[in-house]
Amino acid sequence: MLGSSFWRQPLVETAGYFSVVVLCLFVAMIIFEIVTKYKNWEEIKKGNVAVALATGGKIVGICNIFRYSIQQHPSFVEMLGWGLFGFILLIFAYLLFEFLTPKFNVDEEIAADNRSVGFISFTISVGLSFVIGASIS
Repeated sequence: MLGSSFWRQPLVETAGYFSVVVLCLFVAMIIFEIVTKYKNWEEIKKGNVAVALATGGKIVGICNIFRYSIQQHPSFVEMLGWGLFGFILLIFAYLLFEFLTPKFNVDEEIAADNRSVGFISFTISVGLSFVIGASIS
């Protein structure tokens, strides 16, 4: 059996955090695929820059939230819990963005490759990830 000192080695901890965050990111992208009305990866494959911007913002936002969580929470369980809570807040922010723009449908505009809306979606995800990250620290 491996001693507890093995799990405290920086290389092992880094590999563990990396693996868990990649898995969380994968799950998050599946959830965003369900939440949005368009198919992220199909649209990106077709060259839809607005979807690429919105999706990229979500990826950067999620990774940034987990960065704060890893940095501030010493236990793995705390890091994971706070990171997932931050992710839930990011989903809420996306839904709030859709709700607060009654003059147009965000998902429809992004699906139609409206790059302005895609860019705003990107900046909301990234910007709020800093606020969420700072608050979960």
